[in-house]
This record gives sequence, structure tokens and C-alpha cells, in this order.
Amino acid sequence: MDGLMDEQTRTIHIAPWMHVVTTGASAPLDEILPASGSVYVARLNGEDMPDEVSTFQQFGELLKFPDYFGWNWNALYDCLRDLQWLSSDHHVLIIESAESALPEDEDARDEFFRSLWRAGHRWSYVKRPEGVTLSRLSVVLSCAKGAVSGLARRLQGIQERLG
Repeated sequence: MDGLMDEQTRTIHIAPWMHVVTTGASAPLDEILPASGSVYVARLNGEDMPDEVSTFQQFGELLKFPDYFGWNWNALYDCLRDLQWLSSDHHVLIIESAESALPEDEDARDEFFRSLWRAGHRWSYVKRPEGVTLSRLSVVLSCAKGAVSGLARRLQGIQERLG
């Protein structure tokens, strides 16, 4: 159901690792959580990310980034694609009020969502022979009902550019 709103759960599945949900709704857990293994869940809030420094600080603190984190978009992506210091099999990032992240800087917003997309894609793999795409990093973006379609379009644009 990629890119289409599931009216029952009010969720848009952009990719196996990327979900947009309406605030107050819950994403289907069986699509996000693994059947077994340890899971690290980090809950962030877009309202606490008015600028790049605040965004990097939120991620760094909640995901326990190492001291060498470089405080830039490439470093955010590098840390998100690694996460080995968390000692868990799977990772779930929940970003509430995702539409509020980096409101005054469109370029930074693009880099932010592109970093999340690329990291999720990097963690995903195809289970053979079933051909099911699974992910060890899931991103759930929660936003107001009026912002869901715009955020989904932004992510679909990233998907088209990056493949």
C-alpha cells in the first residue's frame, strides 16, 4: 500500500522503513517491529528541532551518538546507518510533530528527511525466497492530519530522486 493512506490506521507507508501517521493514530506494529530480537526505540519531537543544531542535539542525545559525531548532515547519516553502539537488533525512530522540524530552513528540511530516507534504505534488506523487504531501522513520522499528504509527497520525491 505504498503511498496510499490506510484509512483504518491513518498511516501512509512510503517504504518498508518509512511510515507517516496522523497524530493520535498508531502505525501497525507488525509492520514496524520485528517478530523477535531486541529493539531500541527513540522518540523525538519535531517541535524541539527548530534549527540544525537542535536537530543534531536531539538525535545525538536520544541515539547516544559517539563523541566523534560531526554535527552535520553527512555525520547524521553516517551515525544513523551504523548505530552499532546501541547493541540492539532493530531500531525504531518515532518523530512526533515531524512537520514542525526545521520550519525556517527548507534546504535543511530536505537534508533531514533525505538522511532519514537514506539510513532506512541502507538498513533494509530483502528476505529470500519470500521476496519481502524488511528493515532493521524503521522511521515513523507523526504529523497533523493537514500535513500528512505534504510530508508524504516530500518523501515520495526523495524516493524518486534516490531510488
